[in-house]
Formats: sequence, structure tokens, C-alpha cells
Amino acid sequence: MTDFNSIQKHAEVIASCGTKVGTVDHLEGTDQLKLRRHESGDGMHHLIPLSWVAELHDNQVVLNKNSEEVHQQWQAV
Repeated sequence: MTDFNSIQKHAEVIASCGTKVGTVDHLEGTDQLKLRRHESGDGMHHLIPLSWVAELHDNQVVLNKNSEEVHQQWQAV
């Protein structure tokens, strides 16, 4: 089981295809990652469910969705 509390602020968020989709701002509640807005392209924060996290390593959060799926399904806030 993944220890989501070990996710570091400013960790890179990488889609399953290897594309960087953002940087962690912080954990939002108990089940979402909030990404930094300055990298988003639209100036908004985006939320990603922790259920999308496939693995954590080398200060990276690797997702189980490709970048296209992430951009279509993430929640802008």
C-alpha cells in the first residue's frame, strides 16, 4: 500500500506515458493532490485523486493515467 503522507511538496507529477503534468502543491483533504497553478497553463490549481497514483519514487508521483486522460479528467479549482 502506498503511503500518501510521504508525498513531498514540490514533487513532480508524471503521467503513465512519462509526461510531467504538474508539481505537487500539497495534499488536499485525505484523497486528492493539489497541483501548483503556475505550471498549469491556465493559471488554475488542479486536483488529482490519490486513486490515480501508481507509485512514488525519487520525489516523483507517477500516475496510472496518461497525460491526455489527466488533462481531460482533473478538476480545476
